[in-house]
Amino acid sequence: MKTSVRVLLTTCGFMWLTALSVAQQLPDKKEVLNKMVLANDYFMQKFPDVGMKLVTDAVRPSNIWTRGVYYEGLMALHTIYPKEAYYDYAYAWADFHKWGFRGGNTTRNADNYCAGQTYIDLYNISPDPEKIKNVRICIDMLVNTPQNDDWWWIDALQMGMPVFAKLGVLTNDYSYFSKMLDMYMYTKTRHGGKGLFNPEDGLWWRDKDFVPPYKEPNGEDCYWARGNGWVYAALVRVLDIMPTDAPGYDEYMTMFKQMSVAVNKVQRKDGFWNVSLHDAKNFGGKETSGTALFVYGMAWGINNGILDAKKYLPVVVSGWNAIANESLHEDGFLGYVQGTGKEPKDGQPVNYTNVPDFEDYGLGCFLLAGTEVYKLK
Repeated sequence: MKTSVRVLLTTCGFMWLTALSVAQQLPDKKEVLNKMVLANDYFMQKFPDVGMKLVTDAVRPSNIWTRGVYYEGLMALHTIYPKEAYYDYAYAWADFHKWGFRGGNTTRNADNYCAGQTYIDLYNISPDPEKIKNVRICIDMLVNTPQNDDWWWIDALQMGMPVFAKLGVLTNDYSYFSKMLDMYMYTKTRHGGKGLFNPEDGLWWRDKDFVPPYKEPNGEDCYWARGNGWVYAALVRVLDIMPTDAPGYDEYMTMFKQMSVAVNKVQRKDGFWNVSLHDAKNFGGKETSGTALFVYGMAWGINNGILDAKKYLPVVVSGWNAIANESLHEDGFLGYVQGTGKEPKDGQPVNYTNVPDFEDYGLGCFLLAGTEVYKLK
């Protein structure tokens, strides 16, 4: 056999074995979907009244950011499994709130207009100007005013950026992309003195309170898992729909790749990520919401040919198996979800049976992750 032919056959054989190895790692699609449906059914059955106020340490309307994140996940699930009950549940919620925001159309708080992501998704299915009237009025106000410092905490990037991106795509108006970039860059480079992103570690401080000299107990910088997960998810949600020539696209793509490297380095052996990414002993342990957001982002990166499957697929599969097999109860309840807060010590205890103060956002993260894992091929 000639050397060139032998080399070709050897190469083809290696590629086939690699492909087979990758395929054997993939979670079963039917099982992935069943787990998502189980978790979502639990929630919809427990909270049938979409307008019921949320009562924890205070009484809040049901269109706050926690519920908005849940509906992001539900609408993602609807794209791969479009049950009419899912659409009806989301529509009833939006309609109850008159397609509006907590704080009204003059709010500058991204937590408040997070709900706009689902309003736009529902509009795209069945266009009606009333569905996005308030979204456009509010976001147009932000575009038309000079302030760029509204997103002073990194969670805001996930709550707000996708709304701008969705409007930019819907209207083909690049001013939404330009304003989104201005606000993002202020968070990255100016808040907290020199910005909330640390290029040395490829991760973000949650807000100015955690910029050095603040340190974790082990002397490391404080990188909160879910906070960085919010940024990671924000990048995915805008990159997934933005035109490649839109302002900010290259910045977001570079950041996504940089964060992927950083996040990959700190995954636990059991597939989860700790609440503190650089101090495993500071309330270390299994945590679902941050893990789900990282799985979501990496799976999307693989699905879109951005991340190397050989390197990142084992990370995704390990993370998904962790939350799907260890966090999910037989009745659909999700354990190991850190309650609301802004740092590792908040929302404790985090364990298999503890019910967090809000049950919605953790499920939203789980559904986002599951939808991208389902698409793996």
